[in-house]
Amino acid sequence: MLKYICKRLLLMIPTLLGIIFIVFTVMNLTPGSPGRTILGTTATQEQVDQLNHELGYDRPFLVRFLDYCGDLLQGDMGTSYRTRADFTTELKGRMPTTLKLGIASFVLSSILGISLGILSAVKQYSFADTFCSTTAILFASIPGFFLGMVLIYVFGLQLGWFPTFGGTDFKSYVLPVITLTLSNTVIVQRLTRTTMLEAVRQDYIRTAKAKGCSKSRITWKHALKNAILPVITVMGINAGSVMGGAVICETVFSLPGMGTYILTAIRSKDIPVVMSSTVVLSLIFCVIMILVDVLYAVIDPRIRERVTR
Repeated sequence: MLKYICKRLLLMIPTLLGIIFIVFTVMNLTPGSPGRTILGTTATQEQVDQLNHELGYDRPFLVRFLDYCGDLLQGDMGTSYRTRADFTTELKGRMPTTLKLGIASFVLSSILGISLGILSAVKQYSFADTFCSTTAILFASIPGFFLGMVLIYVFGLQLGWFPTFGGTDFKSYVLPVITLTLSNTVIVQRLTRTTMLEAVRQDYIRTAKAKGCSKSRITWKHALKNAILPVITVMGINAGSVMGGAVICETVFSLPGMGTYILTAIRSKDIPVVMSSTVVLSLIFCVIMILVDVLYAVIDPRIRERVTR
């Protein structure tokens, strides 16, 4: 198992390098320059060129890319063009907000998605199944940012139950967490229902019923254990998408997390901030996918046997 984990960790290196190169290329192909964005349209071209020179933006593309990768290997994640603040300092101040939002949403969406999916499968074609399926289709068709604005209008402006911006207390996280949770619960629920329906039709389930096993034991020990592997894969992807969705959600609810920081950096073409933020989010996603593979081996002894060879 340790050998397998080490291989997966080594595969992260070319993956991250590819992501860094693609994002760096895209940021450099976008029109404009940091100097013009920071100084505005009233600045002269000489002032813009001077600022771009101070920032190192006038150097060749490959030189800047290799310099960034070299600094990254030394633990230097760069300095913001716009604020001249060290990225690591900003990360320590903003990442906890994003992690709180992402982890809470991931846990809730996983619990709700699996529970409702099992309920729909066990009570197939019942009112509960129809209600859960209809609700899932409804929330799947609503964009996350629009759902967030609806929640702000209803529960923030009209009813006044929750604050509509900021991240100072528990109540300010309620609406953002609900927004992310509803969007991601749908995927887990639908897949859980499908895999459970396939599992309950297998021969070993009929055998368990013939032996007199209780319905709860058949559902939780036999059917779910064999149906959960595809769901775990989607949950891992969901965990990564939750971090990306948190970026948009933080902007809608004006939370002081990585979301507003990244969007501001993109608008001002603050390349070091965009690059380092991408590296952090990509690293989190890669680690999550490794944990998913390890969890596969823990749950399924057949996979564990292949991995430990």
